[in-house]
Amino acid sequence: MTTFLTPQQLADRTSAAVDAAVATGRELGLTVTAPTVLHDVFSVVVHLAPSPTVARVPTVVPNPADLDSLARRQQDELAVTRWLADQGVPVIAPSPLVPQEPVQRDGFSMTFWQFVPEDRDKEADYVANAESVADLHAAMRSYPGRLEFLSAADPQFIAESLARLDRHPTLIGAAELDRARREWQVLEPLVRSRTAFEARFPGVDLQPLHGDSPPANIFHGVDGNLFADFELVTLGPIEWDLAALGPEHEAAYNRGALRNGTRPLDTEVLRFVNALGMLRAVATLALVPQLPKLREYLEPAVDHWRTTPFAGGMGS
Repeated sequence: MTTFLTPQQLADRTSAAVDAAVATGRELGLTVTAPTVLHDVFSVVVHLAPSPTVARVPTVVPNPADLDSLARRQQDELAVTRWLADQGVPVIAPSPLVPQEPVQRDGFSMTFWQFVPEDRDKEADYVANAESVADLHAAMRSYPGRLEFLSAADPQFIAESLARLDRHPTLIGAAELDRARREWQVLEPLVRSRTAFEARFPGVDLQPLHGDSPPANIFHGVDGNLFADFELVTLGPIEWDLAALGPEHEAAYNRGALRNGTRPLDTEVLRFVNALGMLRAVATLALVPQLPKLREYLEPAVDHWRTTPFAGGMGS
């Protein structure tokens, strides 16, 4: 049974990430005298003040030893956000003050972004955000770069996590883990194979996507909202970006799609991505030892999964 990190170990990890970001920033020519941690959950996000640059250092990852795979994803994120910024799409863009590529140091792989002051008085409106995602999708359709099919779902992570979660009986019971593994047998072929997906859902187009619930990843800057955190940018059906958000958000997205002349959400594909999103939440329990407080965020999703039909009804 894996030991959960202690508060001291978590603090040490954050400190090490900040030190690596500061040292790298200075080596790249930035003036850094007052680094400030802005966010610390899956990544340590640190403003390298007074430089107008933010370093994002992932610290909770499926395979901490595989920095090269992480860096490949980070390079996709940098390329997509740079391209979107050049098209005038409101995104947090890579920093122009350093090379726009991931940098590895001291066991971390980090990227650098423009610092944007946050409007801390503005409350998130996730329904309005969902409507605006249709505009993001319309802009992303013509992205010329190559992206992998549903890489955001990370099928290898799901498979490996479900294989080892029996080491954590305090996180998930044996019967539930068995259900999750049987659901994965139903869903895995459609995630692993674009050909299988297209055969199951004929006529459903694929396109570049944000990949990580964009309605929840809109940053409230003092000068307006910006799409952010494209770490899981991927190729897939538009429905993936609305997975597990529910009917109100789906209806809002469809209003945005109607407004900009793009297709609405497909009900059958929504069933698939909702089931896949729920199963990915179950698999993410395997990361709780790296970030114990993650458990409280995952439990509502896992509780909801228990009430849903097997594999979202996809096995019927």
